[in-house]
Amino acid sequence: MAEETNIEQSKSKPMTDKELEELLRKSEQNASYPDVPFDEFTVPTPEEWVAACNELLKGKPFDKMMYTKNYEGITFDPIYTLRKWKDILPTDDYPGMGDYLRGSTVNGYVHEPWGIAQACDLTEPQENNELLKFEISKGSTVYHVRVDSATLGGIDVKDAEKPGDKGVSLTTLEDMHTMLDGLDLEKLPYMLYTGEGSARLLAMTVAALKAAGKKIEKLHGIIGADPIGELVKNGKTAESLDALYDQMAGVIKWAKKNAPGLRTILVRSTVFSLGGAESVQEVAYTYAVAVEYVRQMMKRGLDIHDISQAIAFEFNQGANFFMEIAKLRAARQIWANIMKEFGAEEADRASFVHGRPASFTKTVIDPYVNMLRNCTQSFSSVVGGVNTFENEPFDELIRKGDTFSRRIARNIHIMLQEEFGMQAPIDQAGGSWAVEALTKQITEKIWAKFQEVEAAGGVIAALKDGSIQKGIADVLAARFKALELRKDRAVGVNMYPNMTEEPLDPRPENTEEIKKILVAAVEKYEADVDAKEAEAKLAAVKAAAADVLVDAEAEAFAAGATIGQVAKAAAKAEGEVTVEAIAEHHWTEKFEALRRDTEAYIAKTGKNVEVFLANMGPIPQHKARADFSTSFLQVGEFNVHLNNGFQDDEDKPNSRWEKAAAALKAGIDEAGTPYDCAVICSTDATYPEDVPGMAPLLKAANPTMKLFLAGAPAKDMKQTYLDAGVDDFISVSANCFDILKDLQKRKGMIE
Repeated sequence: MAEETNIEQSKSKPMTDKELEELLRKSEQNASYPDVPFDEFTVPTPEEWVAACNELLKGKPFDKMMYTKNYEGITFDPIYTLRKWKDILPTDDYPGMGDYLRGSTVNGYVHEPWGIAQACDLTEPQENNELLKFEISKGSTVYHVRVDSATLGGIDVKDAEKPGDKGVSLTTLEDMHTMLDGLDLEKLPYMLYTGEGSARLLAMTVAALKAAGKKIEKLHGIIGADPIGELVKNGKTAESLDALYDQMAGVIKWAKKNAPGLRTILVRSTVFSLGGAESVQEVAYTYAVAVEYVRQMMKRGLDIHDISQAIAFEFNQGANFFMEIAKLRAARQIWANIMKEFGAEEADRASFVHGRPASFTKTVIDPYVNMLRNCTQSFSSVVGGVNTFENEPFDELIRKGDTFSRRIARNIHIMLQEEFGMQAPIDQAGGSWAVEALTKQITEKIWAKFQEVEAAGGVIAALKDGSIQKGIADVLAARFKALELRKDRAVGVNMYPNMTEEPLDPRPENTEEIKKILVAAVEKYEADVDAKEAEAKLAAVKAAAADVLVDAEAEAFAAGATIGQVAKAAAKAEGEVTVEAIAEHHWTEKFEALRRDTEAYIAKTGKNVEVFLANMGPIPQHKARADFSTSFLQVGEFNVHLNNGFQDDEDKPNSRWEKAAAALKAGIDEAGTPYDCAVICSTDATYPEDVPGMAPLLKAANPTMKLFLAGAPAKDMKQTYLDAGVDDFISVSANCFDILKDLQKRKGMIE
């Protein structure tokens, strides 16, 4: 892609102040609002606004407190004003045309809302069939099937390591027929991610529909592959990329002829998102993959129109609400310009985007908070303009969804459409000074990152040299560090832990029993298969060119061949490209592992890290820091022993110190079991007197414990406190993870 490609925010000329005032005046004239005078209000200047903020900040630096940096390298302004950003407003751009900044369709969601594509992933085909029907009956509008790892890899259930691990298990045509039975695929879209190649599962679908007497040409939606995505996920592909590209081209040709409403490439950002990528990386690397597909398809003789109609994208929506809206708007604009460079007509420059909440941002601990995360991520996806969306159940990291979690996930769509009126506005974020500014900024950064990959020789070269993996790993490390320091807050995990939480039952499936049932069904099916006919059709698959592979595989399935047999017959050259795989993560995994270590130790020994709060003075004096320290240490699920504070007797100055030391020495129970650590809690004003006097007494009462001081010390007092016996400080700048991990080691929970 040429570096000089012009990515513009708007093709309109910048408005002058006079033109802007005239535009606002006309808008006011056309409005039906009553005339409300504001003569009594004086419009503050930016300088006055900053001065008012500084007064509230009480000496804290304005530039540090009021500007927010994010992982994309974009700084959020404290306030966005029309006069600052008026020149970038898209006054001459309209939804459904141009560079598609404002939406992929002219009418937005007015006539056709986004597709509700809740993934159905139950292991047995009959169960998944019932779930698909149930989802549609309750409001879903897309049949979205998720298959298990074995099916994705073309492995029969008898050879599967864990059938149903991530979705439905499909081995035979009967399995597919059972799963699709009674579904109206002529009316509603069908969505299925197929892994490295789409021919095999498309052929199985086609064979099942033909056997049921259904019209193939009415099949629409996405049955899409992403071979480079699988390469990044696994570090290699089963077949060579050239063979997979040949298959991709053949399937596009087949779909154009037989099912023109079907997209057969699904370029997913999921592997990058799960690796920890920020939004700029996510879009840039996803588009680098897509551009490689476009080039490879053009090399195989396909025209840009057919390629554009075959491609769909899947983007993961993260937790930064406004940034995620801007990301989707920028992504449409950039793709339109990329396709323009490839010679696509305007109608073929629109992108089809399937959205989903980012699993990276979900938590295992306090999982009900995931409902809130899903809500904001769904909202930003809709405002950003997705075509279809799947809202994962809140318990996705723990188990497959149940009736309750699926209902909550599905109802977020329905509330947004029916109660919040999100179908009515077209380009809901259009004209928002903040979103338009962020869109412009992230567009420029995505384009620059995309050009980096292009300069490296394309996505395969960048994956081989590890630059993509390193870039994502650096962001992942930064995310983990921010959580450790609690600059990023995961409610219920590294902040505000719920000590009464009952972990969700993971409801593990009886894999061995399920496998027996599924294998028995396959064996019964195979008993009626004409082996010679099946072998003949498999031989035809082996000899088939890419252009006729779907039909050849469909006939093999119809003859009784299994998915494993078809995969083996169709296999071409083995994959020759290997890269460093990008592992899956979720952002709170380190804290969750820490909590599991505590829970395992308690289950094994009945013991825990015991924390003594040396609260000084009356409750108002120590409460703030006592509460902070309690929450800080309960992140590790430690026992924090509370008290109302130690105070002097009238005739004994500083007797509070001896009282605290005596209570500490007495231990946690009648047996005198010692505390593992203590935290002095009071105020900065009292610490210069309390800490030097009390810390030595506390250390003498329990020499082996670790002693903390709540709050960051004044620079001129830190060494004094350390000399008195304080070992460390619990404050907003402390590394929570490191402190908790150290206490676990001292207790013997971990090595």
